[in-house]
Amino acid sequence: MISIHETSTGVVFRIRVVPRASRNEAVGIRDDALKLRITAPPVAGKANEACIELLAELLGVKRARVTIVAGHASRAKTVEVKGARAAEIVSRFAAFQD
Repeated sequence: MISIHETSTGVVFRIRVVPRASRNEAVGIRDDALKLRITAPPVAGKANEACIELLAELLGVKRARVTIVAGHASRAKTVEVKGARAAEIVSRFAAFQD
């Protein structure tokens, strides 16, 4: 299962991004991170924006609550979701377990 840490403002967890995929989707949990496939290329922040949009949709939160806090230029990223609790995120990610 993915490691989700609660902070004073929300939760933090890791994602692994595969850019230039055929569609935007969450494909499972790999190496303690949620694996996302994104259609956008890793150029000028387009893949990061696509990650934020997809995560907001998957978690049922507003886009403004999702922030990439580390790994902006990497496939491995750390994400914060403001106002969320670990239990909520765990229940949403349960569908992506292998």
